[in-house]
Amino acid sequence: MNHRLRMCIRTAIFYPVLVATSGLLGTMAILTLFITRNSNIGHWYARLWGYIQVKVGGVKVIVRGIDKINTKQAYVYMANHQSWFDIFVLLAYIPGQFRWLAKEELYRIPIVGKAMKLIGYIPIDRSNRTKAFESLTKAAEQIRMGTSVMIFPEGTRSKDGVLQAFKKGGFILAIQSQQPILPISISGTHKVMPKGKWMITPGQVIITIHDPVSTEAIGLKDRQQLIEIVRSRILQGLSPEEQGIARAA
Repeated sequence: MNHRLRMCIRTAIFYPVLVATSGLLGTMAILTLFITRNSNIGHWYARLWGYIQVKVGGVKVIVRGIDKINTKQAYVYMANHQSWFDIFVLLAYIPGQFRWLAKEELYRIPIVGKAMKLIGYIPIDRSNRTKAFESLTKAAEQIRMGTSVMIFPEGTRSKDGVLQAFKKGGFILAIQSQQPILPISISGTHKVMPKGKWMITPGQVIITIHDPVSTEAIGLKDRQQLIEIVRSRILQGLSPEEQGIARAA
């Protein structure tokens, strides 16, 4: 069986499973949350959902530095963003509880959007600065209360897998919360599902978890320095091509 045919078969299986598990696990999460009022249980449904997509997609995930995570500590997780598949691998392989700071459009998806709201994921309207600031303030409050938040500081997926410039919003959030940033490098998801493509290419993804970056005693005036530190650490876990080295040569 040639590579192209394997991709077609994998893709033909992946999307029906994605739709089915989104509906089933999303409904189960909604019902469970209405009964228990425990959003942490909802996150475990999301983890299972992510794990299923990774396995059905034929993706092998290697995690490095898992010992850097203290599940009793609240973090602002910051990961690079190459593909929709980033969401699946982070849910499946980052331990403990966290909530997403995600674009508002995702909350309009039937069942899934409702489940996201009930779990406590935070919508951010990137087209409205006032609403976006309110979302960051809400997220900072959650982090101070002990709940980690996951964000993509690039703001959107990279078209070519190369790390993009970082937006400032996530760093303002981290400074407001005064909790550490935990940088995460995701390498390989661009090859699995590039932006703008629908075919699934089975392969290997490497998640590298770096040392936390403290935000204690750091003010907003220092955010550019903070951006440079976090970006430098995320770059360390990427391939030369993803760093932009091969493209620039």
